[in-house]
Amino acid sequence: MVTPSEAIDAVTTLNLIDLDDRQETFLSLRSVLTSRVEDFPVFEELFEAFWNQIGRSMHPRRIVEREVLSNNQPQVRISARGNRHKDLAYFLKHWQGAESRVPEPINLPGASNVVSAAEKDFSLFEGDELEEVSRLARRIVRRLARRPSRRWKPVRRGPRVDLRRTLRQSLRTGGELVELSFKKRKQKKTRLVVICDVSGSMDIYSLVLLRFIYELQNSFARVETFVFSTSLERITGHLKDRSYKQALEALSANVRGWSGGTLIGPSISTLNSLWPKLVDKRTIVIILSDGWDTGEPEELSASLAHLKRRAGRLIWLNPLLGSSAYQPLVRGMEAALPHIDVFAPLHNLASLRALERHLVL
Repeated sequence: MVTPSEAIDAVTTLNLIDLDDRQETFLSLRSVLTSRVEDFPVFEELFEAFWNQIGRSMHPRRIVEREVLSNNQPQVRISARGNRHKDLAYFLKHWQGAESRVPEPINLPGASNVVSAAEKDFSLFEGDELEEVSRLARRIVRRLARRPSRRWKPVRRGPRVDLRRTLRQSLRTGGELVELSFKKRKQKKTRLVVICDVSGSMDIYSLVLLRFIYELQNSFARVETFVFSTSLERITGHLKDRSYKQALEALSANVRGWSGGTLIGPSISTLNSLWPKLVDKRTIVIILSDGWDTGEPEELSASLAHLKRRAGRLIWLNPLLGSSAYQPLVRGMEAALPHIDVFAPLHNLASLRALERHLVL
């Protein structure tokens, strides 16, 4: 049964898409008019009859970048619901040819061909541009590893004389300062727990964010990585000590629910219950998600409150926040905001660089 609200959403969607494109029309209407996988066969049968009746020809979807003449920026289209039930193998099939295709537009202001690379939206990135994401991730990791603690440790040669230890050792030589002892600051042992939303509404960003997570995982010893759509899965082992291509293949073979719906609250609850020892006051938890959630906002609020009490810092990075028109009005984001220490965008290289200052406890 299609409700009046869903019918209105469908009409609104038809005004935003290319009606000559059968595949785009099909996917857009299916995301609005169905809520269960069981409904897909019925929808496909009805859509086929509808399309044949109006005599439209079937041709493959064209992905084009459109310029908005009023502000010289491309528009980006994104479905407001994450109801597409594809597996990761299907998802990767459409992304691995990124070098030879033009990025898909979404309903957010992105970067045009005259905007600097730092401002170019990740949704418009091609395959060869992912290396810049890797480079920035490695730089962040190097700075994390070099951050000094307030605590000191003894060393053979260092920047500061350890006066107390020097005096204590002088007792062996009758109070003569024969040999100096040195000390230097210990490195801060900050741990990162990264939780990435790979539901349908995050498709256009998931692969770029995975590249960022992959570099963190393989350049910094204290990183634990999770992905979620309707359930949470730990992928630390799938990313560690592999090439990026091998890591994607491992994820394709082992991670379920890619590009499905979104249940953020139950996923965070799973982290709290199954991996409580991974989060303490020296841990920075990073959630990468657009906030679209089909779960109960009360559960999301409660699970984030529990996580915040245990973590050193809770950061939520939302790719949609890069749009000046975006407001966090979806109920998932409204439930989450009171418990977040840092709410920031992560949609281009400039926002990735800005992330660095938030990773200091």
